[in-house]
Amino acid sequence: MKRKSVFFACALFALAFSANGAMASGRHDAGTAKGQGSSGNATASKKAKAVQDGFVFVEGGTFQMGDNDNKYASPKHLVEVSNFYICDHEVTQKEYLDVIGENPSNKFAKGDDKPVDCVSWYDAVEYCNALSVKKDLTPCYTIDKSKADWGDNPCGVVTCNFSANGYRLPTEAEWEYAARGGKKSKGYKYSGSDNIDCVAWYHDNCYSVEDNELSGAHIVMTKSKNEIDLYDMSGNVWEWCWDKYAEYTPSLKSNPTGASSGYYRVCRGGGSYQPAKYCLVVHRSRLPSDNTKKQFGFRVVRSAQ
Repeated sequence: MKRKSVFFACALFALAFSANGAMASGRHDAGTAKGQGSSGNATASKKAKAVQDGFVFVEGGTFQMGDNDNKYASPKHLVEVSNFYICDHEVTQKEYLDVIGENPSNKFAKGDDKPVDCVSWYDAVEYCNALSVKKDLTPCYTIDKSKADWGDNPCGVVTCNFSANGYRLPTEAEWEYAARGGKKSKGYKYSGSDNIDCVAWYHDNCYSVEDNELSGAHIVMTKSKNEIDLYDMSGNVWEWCWDKYAEYTPSLKSNPTGASSGYYRVCRGGGSYQPAKYCLVVHRSRLPSDNTKKQFGFRVVRSAQ
């Protein structure tokens, strides 16, 4: 009975958002981005043109990042982010295969339209550059593998040109701002709802009592979207961010890009193996940048020129 109640609640929620029925594979190809701003916002409308289908224009703004009641996300602090574009779905296995030529994903969660996982932070950065080249865009990352070390940079030193027009990973601030719904945020705990079953694949709806096992990642865009039309920002797979991990400080920050040094990179959103608390929009996690654990994937963004 409880499962039926959740199903009908989520169905109504999905109707309210008029869910997108298109599958994700190949959606980095030509098309038009969706604008976040109102129809009267000429600037947002202009900027939303000429970007690939499957991307959302996120109008920048200021928001309270973090949560004083969450030990992993404290203290809450004011952050300002600029306009950017973000893909509405996690990079799929087919998209990754088409660009890199291999699919490293967990064998128990294979599928063209499921998110790629078992990728390191370095793998995600390499994908971004390769996709940029494929689309005749300027890559954002410079990767100096000659400077690899056993400390902060196990596979080389990576720098990011945030002014380049190519693909990149979101900063942690961009990720949380988008997960919260940007300027359209309704203050939900999870990305798009306070009812996690409506918007996320996570432990409780991926665990089979009969088989005594977890089902792994699901096809992208099969749960409801958030306020700015993004899917799976909570659950399915963890998502790599650009930032090196550091504890928050209470001061105002403008377009923060993380710590200048450190062994760990930030991961956000939780995955299908995790309980609900890890899928909160404020929850933070971290992994070594060369780690290829299952359940870790990513989505891409572009700076707004």
